Amino acid sequence: MPRLRLFFETELRAIALPHGLVWTTDDVQGAAIWAPPLQWRVPARATIREMPPMVRVFGRRLPLAFRTRMRVEGKHPRKPAHWYLAIMGVEPDSQGRGIGSKLMHPALETLDAQGVPAYLEASTVRSRALYERHGFVVTGEFNLPSDGPPLWQMWREPGS
Repeated sequence: MPRLRLFFETELRAIALPHGLVWTTDDVQGAAIWAPPLQWRVPARATIREMPPMVRVFGRRLPLAFRTRMRVEGKHPRKPAHWYLAIMGVEPDSQGRGIGSKLMHPALETLDAQGVPAYLEASTVRSRALYERHGFVVTGEFNLPSDGPPLWQMWREPGS
């Protein structure tokens, strides 16, 4: 758990807070991290700054972690300008209580008002179902490197 915490703290500091929007619950039981249009790719400078903590997080599996990031970025759509839900998660003990929906609502409401679509990758069948309830549709599927699990690419038109 300490390595996972370090991973998310690093991602928040290096990527999410400077470039996107972050919503959390008051008790930080969950968070949704959005990247604005055309800022979803992790800049090379940020990747280099992340290197020391990521070595502690992934150890000898660091090359696999970077191949994973490259695969996800390579599959990202180049469609019209869109917001990207890069990370969303809820503490396991708090899942199934509507927290994920509450975390997504402010961003989706804003995107609908602005007429801007959204994109994400769902990593579980359960998260895919949540996103589908909020108007996202599966547009593709790919596996992570080294026989990793599937990710479902999902797109949402404004007002869906």
